[in-house]
Amino acid sequence: MAARAHTRSNPPASGVDVRLPWWAIALPAIAFAVLLVLIAGPGEAQAAGGDPAVTHLMERIQQSLSRQG
Repeated sequence: MAARAHTRSNPPASGVDVRLPWWAIALPAIAFAVLLVLIAGPGEAQAAGGDPAVTHLMERIQQSLSRQG
């Protein structure tokens, strides 16, 4: 005996309504920034003349990531 297939009573909407959580955008952006800093290296980051606090933070992140690997 064949099973009946479930059919929709309402047709699909023409517009797509996709809602992403905040972290679905934030996490890839943060990961991209961290990888960019890791590729640039601490020497180039200091040569750019940026804020020393940001440079120090990025160096600490790089150090903590290199310890885990």
